[in-house]
Amino acid sequence: MNPNRCRHLRTKKMFTAAHPDEAFADKEGEHVTPCHYWCNLTQGVVGADDRPAHLDGCAPGRACFEE
Repeated sequence: MNPNRCRHLRTKKMFTAAHPDEAFADKEGEHVTPCHYWCNLTQGVVGADDRPAHLDGCAPGRACFEE
């Protein structure tokens, strides 16, 4: 898993046969389904620091970040 992504970040794509890096891959194109993220600590769309759980935001520097 990418060390710059929090271990608590989740996406529904993780529950498919995809490799973890593929599940978090930033895909572009006409037929791409948007990816929804949540924090596994809070079980919601915001992290323990009350900021949104998102691929770009759950990174080192956040109070709740864990590698």
